[in-house]
Amino acid sequence: MSLAIRLARGGMKKRPYYRIVVTDSRNTRDGKFIEKIGTYNPVLPKDSAERVKLDSERAAHWLSVGAQPSDRVARFLDAAGVRTRAPKNNPTKGEPGAKAKERLQLAAQKAEEAAAAAVAAEAAAAEAAEAEAAAAAEAAAAPAEEAPAEEAPAEEAPAAEEAPAADETQA
Repeated sequence: MSLAIRLARGGMKKRPYYRIVVTDSRNTRDGKFIEKIGTYNPVLPKDSAERVKLDSERAAHWLSVGAQPSDRVARFLDAAGVRTRAPKNNPTKGEPGAKAKERLQLAAQKAEEAAAAAVAAEAAAAEAAEAEAAAAAEAAAAPAEEAPAEEAPAEEAPAAEEAPAADETQA
């Protein structure tokens, strides 16, 4: 029979209260247990002495018999000095996922393209300004030409009066 030292939930809805129990690992979380060795009340402040109550002598006995503590109970046992626990290290915890990395790559590419377009537009504007300055310098160096005078439009001669229409003569 494999033994486990774990939490069994009690209390009301949204008001958790846990018993630290020794049980057969095949039993349900809140099912029957062999011995209750402490309590845990997460509602209390972290610095409260009543938050975790643990019978360390009984816990040491059950550990010597071969009981395996859950992660949370292992933390309590480490804090009580019954059993040392190596801190867990997850170096990839803060890294974004694959899709987030892909989105970041696309955003970086768009930023590079926008920067390249801005540099190209700036270069084109500088080139246009140079061409305009060269044209202005050329225009200043060339002799000024007089604009041709506009000629007044010729007046048209009045047309000869037309003969009366045929309908008017028969009347």
